[in-house]
Amino acid sequence: MPEGPSIVILKEAVQQFKGKKVLRVDGNSKQDIQRLLNQTIIDFKSWGKHFLICFKKFTVKIHFMLFGSYSIHEKVERKLTRLGLHFKNGDLYFYACSVQFIEEDLDTIYDWSGDVMNDTWNAVKAKKKLKQQPDTFVCDALLDQYIFAGVGNIIKNEVCFRIFVHPESKVGALPTKRLNELIKEAKNYTFDFLKWKKAYVLKKHWLAHTKKICPRCNMPFIKKYSGKTKRRTFFCTNCQVLYE
Repeated sequence: MPEGPSIVILKEAVQQFKGKKVLRVDGNSKQDIQRLLNQTIIDFKSWGKHFLICFKKFTVKIHFMLFGSYSIHEKVERKLTRLGLHFKNGDLYFYACSVQFIEEDLDTIYDWSGDVMNDTWNAVKAKKKLKQQPDTFVCDALLDQYIFAGVGNIIKNEVCFRIFVHPESKVGALPTKRLNELIKEAKNYTFDFLKWKKAYVLKKHWLAHTKKICPRCNMPFIKKYSGKTKRRTFFCTNCQVLYE
């Protein structure tokens, strides 16, 4: 599943279609995608893992789920197009994703201050939300899009490793210093992710995610499907403290 930084990269890559009219629409989405025909894109936005294509009276929300992808100009022949948008200056394809229409004003739907990559990101609000769930595991809290929109499983594993916290620690048991570090590094690592992803070196910087040996302790990592989310979690029981 693409994390927030990957959606921001997509948003930057499609700016060429801003202000352009949709000349043809295709795809196997069950939504009424033909309503996009002859409509002009007024903006592209992102919120966490949601990619938003804005038109005058409505918005198309793309969620890539676990296996979604996209391509610009060139269609990937081996994939079935969920939504294809064709413009005078090129083409935009989405595959294996969720396509939904939003009729309401986006400001009534999204709390932009909850998106770690948004300019209005509010760490104070994040801390307040975390304190309201003291019994939640840190690994689940980091994946809670209501608190950290855009944070995904890679970021979760790397942030826990950065701050020396066992992912199955309870939020309410974290010392204030560790709680503050959790919030700070969720944002910091997300922007590091963006930088490394753009440079095609993201995997080279992974210290915990998918790794077998802790680079700090030279001991085997634990791999476990932790928390309510049951997502792959990699951690070291020697240097990552379990707060209960």
